[in-house]
Amino acid sequence: METNNKYKIFLVDDDAFCLGLYQEHLANLGYNDVTSFENGADCLNQLTQQPDIIFLDHGMDSLTGIEVLKKIKRFNPDIFVVFLSGQANIMTAVNALKFGAFDYIVKGIYELENIAKVLGKITNVKELMKKEKPGFISKLFSF
Repeated sequence: METNNKYKIFLVDDDAFCLGLYQEHLANLGYNDVTSFENGADCLNQLTQQPDIIFLDHGMDSLTGIEVLKKIKRFNPDIFVVFLSGQANIMTAVNALKFGAFDYIVKGIYELENIAKVLGKITNVKELMKKEKPGFISKLFSF
């Protein structure tokens, strides 16, 4: 099983309190390679750092979360993007998932618990993907 500290995580939220809260929560869960951004443009400019997971706020001023999501997925469709939103709007969630978000978390009472759950899901998906993609040597010896 992959250990938590191997994931490079980006947090993108224009609310400094939320950024601090999420960063502290991730540190408590054992995730140490976490970078925070107060807007989508700064996050997009740092995609060459190759994050594994991006927690992305939906409602930001300069670029909306959906616009940032589309650009992230164009840059690298394998990045897991998890939306965080203060609104429990079904259409917003559907659009986020339609454009490639892995999950949608509504900010509120259970957001920290849901962040931990989605990280577990991502770990499971990554493990399944490794099993489904045998390495070159495995393929070579399968003939």
